[in-house]
Amino acid sequence: MPTITAGDFRNGVTFEKDGSVCTVVEFQHVKPGKGAAFVRTKYKNVMTGAIREESFNPTAKFEQATVERKDAEYSYNDGDLYYFMDPETYDMVPLNRDVLGDAFRFVKENTVCKLVSYKGSVFTVEVPNFMDLEVTETEPGLRGDTATNVTKPATLETGAEVKVPLFINTGDKIQIDTRTGEYIGRSKESEAKGGSVFPPFVPENDCNAVCKGKELLLWRLRRRSRI
Repeated sequence: MPTITAGDFRNGVTFEKDGSVCTVVEFQHVKPGKGAAFVRTKYKNVMTGAIREESFNPTAKFEQATVERKDAEYSYNDGDLYYFMDPETYDMVPLNRDVLGDAFRFVKENTVCKLVSYKGSVFTVEVPNFMDLEVTETEPGLRGDTATNVTKPATLETGAEVKVPLFINTGDKIQIDTRTGEYIGRSKESEAKGGSVFPPFVPENDCNAVCKGKELLLWRLRRRSRI
């Protein structure tokens, strides 16, 4: 098995330590004014999920663990079992919820993910970095202000809860960064349909009160086009 030194650590690198397979989460090369350089490392045991922080000599050697990443489509779940379909064999692969990771809360059915395995055992699931999801519940977006620095809670079609700008409404499709759980913007599909800056049937008096300038003009033009 090939070896790797701590000086070669990068995020995502897998290595064996004390009989366990670990993956680098964070690393930092440190060169103190006095003493030898070292690599401050945060790594995760891929089997247990435990995270540790440790410093290594840059020349410290480890056996590099070879992991396999394979595409699979998330199909459905039955209780705590989640089923993924192999696109080549069409076999269904059942996985426990604790293998999926926190980012999986943004994954909907028919999404292609990567099953990451070591010696034939799947230990985690990598999901797309970005997901376009529909907002199923949030307070009405009654403001014409398109600023994104003020947020409100919203529930997505997968059941996950996120913070979104005030102008987002139920039914809008938005893009989420699954690595951070943060709102990125409206999905391209939503933008193509015009999105929503305020509810489509706001009474004119209310719109005059909450909309300004360009937003008010757009509202009036859209209302006129419906007549």
